[in-house]
Amino acid sequence: SALKDSRFPPVTRDELPRLFCSVSLLTNFEDVCDYMDWEVGVHGIRIEFINEKGSKRTATYLPEVAKEQGWDHIQTIDSLLRKGGYKAPITNEFRKTIKLTRY
Repeated sequence: SALKDSRFPPVTRDELPRLFCSVSLLTNFEDVCDYMDWEVGVHGIRIEFINEKGSKRTATYLPEVAKEQGWDHIQTIDSLLRKGGYKAPITNEFRKTIKLTRY
């Protein structure tokens, strides 16, 4: 992904000395009944939803993402929906249809 991930510009030679690598082990997956049942900065979340075209889509954020961005629950969920390709307006009713797994 350092060179061929369309979401990011390629890493340059000047950036190499400042790069670091980390590994996240995703464990303790728990399906929850409410899309708000997770803690910012504690849980990673994976959402599953049906997009406006009727296709099942998923998206995930590691536990640190929402905290680093300064997002609350709704901002995080909405960002994940966009990350997963949802293009329609996001309503509270739609958020309630999301299947959320925390880890």
